[in-house]
Amino acid sequence: MTSAGSLDFRTIDLRGRALGLAELRAAVPRLAASEGADVEHAVRGIIEDIRARGFAALADYAERFDGVRQRHPRVPAEAITAALEGLDPAVRSALEESIARARLFADAQRPADVTVAPADGASVTQRWVPVGRVGLYVPGGLAVYPSSVVMNVVPAQAAGVPSIALASPPQKDNGGLPHPTILAAAALLGIDEVYAIGGAQAVAAFAYGVPAADNTVGQGGAALPALEPVDVVTGPGNIYVATAKRLVKGVVGIDAEAGPTEIAILADATARPALVAADLISQAEHDPRAGSVLVTDSPELVDAVRAELEAQSGRTKHRERVLVALSGEQSGAVLVDGIDAGIAVCDAYAAEHLEVMTADAAAVAARIRNAGAVFVGDYSPVSLGDYCAGSNHVLPTSGTAAFSSGLNVATFLRAIQVVDYSEAALTGVAAHIRSLSDAEDLPAHGDAVDVRFTVR
Repeated sequence: MTSAGSLDFRTIDLRGRALGLAELRAAVPRLAASEGADVEHAVRGIIEDIRARGFAALADYAERFDGVRQRHPRVPAEAITAALEGLDPAVRSALEESIARARLFADAQRPADVTVAPADGASVTQRWVPVGRVGLYVPGGLAVYPSSVVMNVVPAQAAGVPSIALASPPQKDNGGLPHPTILAAAALLGIDEVYAIGGAQAVAAFAYGVPAADNTVGQGGAALPALEPVDVVTGPGNIYVATAKRLVKGVVGIDAEAGPTEIAILADATARPALVAADLISQAEHDPRAGSVLVTDSPELVDAVRAELEAQSGRTKHRERVLVALSGEQSGAVLVDGIDAGIAVCDAYAAEHLEVMTADAAAVAARIRNAGAVFVGDYSPVSLGDYCAGSNHVLPTSGTAAFSSGLNVATFLRAIQVVDYSEAALTGVAAHIRSLSDAEDLPAHGDAVDVRFTVR
């Protein structure tokens, strides 16, 4: 930003330049990595401490980071019920609609088992099986995210996961429990295992579990019930959460290492500047580090959008946060020679959210290869996907959409291959197995087949 409270939405002019993929990735607005080593050191310490001291460590972190003293992080069932009973009816109705649409889409995603028969008496099956237990993290911080409860829980339920636990930071103003709207959303989805744990410590507790132990953090001597480890941890969060997920990956599965949220808008001269600006601002209000990028072949649109950003940011509630985000190195307009060049830039950027506001937007959107989610036309804003489209808003960030997907039912499934060959079917490939095992200098592999026809 050029000065406090002012907008500096920069322009990167790529017109007339033939750039390769690496050059495009270097040219697009992106937040530079920072604090990586310090954050990783801190998170490693938190993970080791929780593994060593269990619930006592969790209680210490709740007091240190959240200003909350707790004896045990498990949220009482009656608190979850009370939160639902006290929920604003309009918010309840909106959450119910969001759940219904998300469930409709998630239920349709589950892949079918498949079986092939390479020969008579031979079958190979791929069977999809849900993981046994998942830990879902819902952040606190600058906003409250009941929608993230929906987005995490619904696909896990559609996958058939039998055990689901949820963690969200304790709130000093809510008696040390997660925000009541978070609890109410959990109640609507039938989730009764909820923990008041925030940040990296929640990821560590889910990954390694916390065994039952004598109470060391409060009065009384009752044993603390265990927090059982999970198979998969999902959910967005800050850099500490993302780092913790990276460090426990391999102990458990994770969805992704989410970074700050981002939007890219591919637009031409037909786009309406007020809509473009409103959508850029909607992502900027998440976080001062959020990215808002406009890709266009129209200099006139850039000027008009910049004017709208000035006007609309002055009216929005989180004006200072928005201005910091829009003026940061992660935001700006990218000028290109045409829609083909714009598509190349968008694929290089690989946005978490990509809106297409061009003539024939559906056809242009169909050509996009790299994005967490694509929103087509004037009436499909990212806000729709955040709440009520039916799609999932837990999406890959920081360019990882080039090789990873948003949260979906498959996140919670494993493909198990089942091989069933008869004696005759094995006979048909025995010679091939012997040839390949000898070629790889692994003769015992061939012996393991041959012995089946020599030992009776």
